[in-house]
Amino acid sequence: MQTQRYSEMTQFELNTEIGALKEKARKAEQMGMVNEFAVLDRKISMAKSYLLNPADYKAGDEYEIEGAPGEMFKIVYMNGIFAWGHRLETPDKEEALPISVLLKP
Repeated sequence: MQTQRYSEMTQFELNTEIGALKEKARKAEQMGMVNEFAVLDRKISMAKSYLLNPADYKAGDEYEIEGAPGEMFKIVYMNGIFAWGHRLETPDKEEALPISVLLKP
């Protein structure tokens, strides 16, 4: 079975994929499959990122991280749907986050 990249999907296809992934994640969570749930949750974040406009995210901007209340992320630069930067608590540790997990203040 050939899979299509999220970057090649239409908005409708992405929304359909997100719905299917959410259902799989719900089932994995109910069955206690923690690792499977984590993988599916990350796929959902990636798919959601392709529904957003990376140009709306700028270097120097700070965002709260979804799922980590109170943790702020400062963007250093953008690369596609990924914001590269660091958490304010750990300025020496660079990481990349999909833009869908960045919450506007």
